[in-house]
Amino acid sequence: MTKIIRQKLGTKAAVISMAAAISMTAISGAQAGVSGDGTLEWNGFVENATFLRKGVGLSKFRNTVQLELSKQFNTGSVFSELSLNVTFRGTYDGVYDLNKSDYGNQAGGAINLQSTFSGGPGFVPHGSGIVSTGTAFFGFNTVVNPNSGLIVLGSDAHANNEGGVSFGVPVRPCDVDSRGCIAGYMDFDSDNLRFPEFNSRMDFLREAYIDGSIPFSNGHELNVRLGRQQVVWGRTDLFRVLDVINPVDYSRQNIYDELEDIRIPQWILNMEYRMGAVGSFEDLNMNLVWNFDKFRPNSLGQGGTPYQILGAGGFFRGMKNCWNNGCTVANFAGLPVPGTTGLAATDFAPGSIGIRGANMPEWSIGNTQIGFKVEGVKDGIGFSLNYLTYLSQLPSLHGGSAGPAALNNFTGEVKPWPYLIAFDIEFPRIHLFGGSMDLYADSIKSVFRFEAAYTTGEEFGNTLRPELYSESDVIRYVIGWDRDTFIPFLNKNKAFLFSAQLFGQHILEHELEETPASLAGITGFGKAGIPDWKDSWTMTFLMKGWYMQNRLSPQILAAYDFNGGTAVISPSIDWLIDDSWRLVVAANFKFGKGPRKFDDCRSCNPWGPFTATPFHADALQAGSVGLAGFEPLGRFRSGPIGMASKEDEIQVTLRYRF
Repeated sequence: MTKIIRQKLGTKAAVISMAAAISMTAISGAQAGVSGDGTLEWNGFVENATFLRKGVGLSKFRNTVQLELSKQFNTGSVFSELSLNVTFRGTYDGVYDLNKSDYGNQAGGAINLQSTFSGGPGFVPHGSGIVSTGTAFFGFNTVVNPNSGLIVLGSDAHANNEGGVSFGVPVRPCDVDSRGCIAGYMDFDSDNLRFPEFNSRMDFLREAYIDGSIPFSNGHELNVRLGRQQVVWGRTDLFRVLDVINPVDYSRQNIYDELEDIRIPQWILNMEYRMGAVGSFEDLNMNLVWNFDKFRPNSLGQGGTPYQILGAGGFFRGMKNCWNNGCTVANFAGLPVPGTTGLAATDFAPGSIGIRGANMPEWSIGNTQIGFKVEGVKDGIGFSLNYLTYLSQLPSLHGGSAGPAALNNFTGEVKPWPYLIAFDIEFPRIHLFGGSMDLYADSIKSVFRFEAAYTTGEEFGNTLRPELYSESDVIRYVIGWDRDTFIPFLNKNKAFLFSAQLFGQHILEHELEETPASLAGITGFGKAGIPDWKDSWTMTFLMKGWYMQNRLSPQILAAYDFNGGTAVISPSIDWLIDDSWRLVVAANFKFGKGPRKFDDCRSCNPWGPFTATPFHADALQAGSVGLAGFEPLGRFRSGPIGMASKEDEIQVTLRYRF
């Protein structure tokens, strides 16, 4: 069915027809409806979101149709309430047709990669790096992997002359250019990108669940919600501490969309036993959540999409291309040529470095996810205690000695090599223990929100380990503050909302060491280990006001990443023109350090003595000596804001609700 829908929508004529139909619906003034007996209600909206990015132009032209249905049923003797709720959403993002040179089938081009070797030209084309002679197995077929349709990894975030494991990233849709597409994970074709809901997982069915309440004679009640849905745990916005049941589509709008719009609904059984006032509790409930859907990771975007959290999609696609087809890596090989300095761009053969594939968990009872929550109110303080076991929605890269068998470019031997940047993608199981609390402070007219989680089983990249990753327990927390405050010179009749949040993360088994070259103060060398900060904090602040009987709402949202040293500020105006039309005009601007450098494993010496550096005490001993660059691990030091530092945008959204 989804294939038929995509075929019908996949032509420009069909797109134009759909847009015309939407326009006619808006002009005709179609309104929300109620059936004659009052048991069926429906409403929805059509929306256009047009975003313009500095230096790029059009970065989004998203057109959305959403229809929401609710049907009430006669309850009989078992249910006090019983309803069916369905939400359909269809999207066409025209940026892939209107800005083909950046995101469509004409994106990318020929690239040059830095080569700081003093005996070379400074930059060399993809496919023209150093190729060893004799018995070496360097090199790749440039007919299969041509210098076209590429960008340099990270070039949308930083300059290409800053070192690191940089290589070409294919950026055209996977039906146009299949290089680097990871089967079952990051392999979106043109229609997947333009019409993201019309896929094999039927994402156009955004929600579809039965909601029923069963009363008991003691006054208690059991609420059962079964079907495709979002389950929201936690009390804070933007940051996912407890709210991790549903995966998130970061490719839709990176870090700016509301979680309600970017959570990916799952097939879930959600049961809540409501006891009301019990003993010293003013309210007490117990909640069981069983996510029995087939595993779904977060969508991180892919090489060639406008939005990629931490730029991960480009890195993954480029690495997959390296594994399948070979690639040229900038500033990699140190050549033993007397009187020369620097590192030469190097060609690697297929199957030697990169990402072999993603091991997506198959459906089984053991791979489902289950959680429990106790929630209530005591002495006016709302609280929850939570437990969840789930599969990580973020990928973990298992490399080096735990990675795939890879080709030694010098000897031809194939096996897993300690510290080699050759990976398989895994999704480990995580156990979460947490809680939340709401506290109203009457003396200062404020509400404080607290949320914390302790997780086990998470994995992080780690250049001190031969597997290039390690496991650690993690503590995350959010402290939120809300207050309505009058500012007479801005509006003497209506209070402004002030809201602030501080998000913290602490990695308990964090590993980070100074390398000998770093201790010696040698330029270009730094620490090795886990690139994520041991302790990190991000703060947000919102100021929101209302005018014109609450129809006009200006706001300023700002965020600052203390470790990354970067900030974003996003002013906006939300105008409810009438009961149907709504216009939102917004912008976001970034400030600060932007991308950061970290150990990139160019000096990990997986194939000693051939890849040893002068700083390796033993040329046969594998392990990093801390040569640092922006790619690939610097992105974790930069954070989401830093990696989006060149994505300043103007955003205009027009919605018609019917």
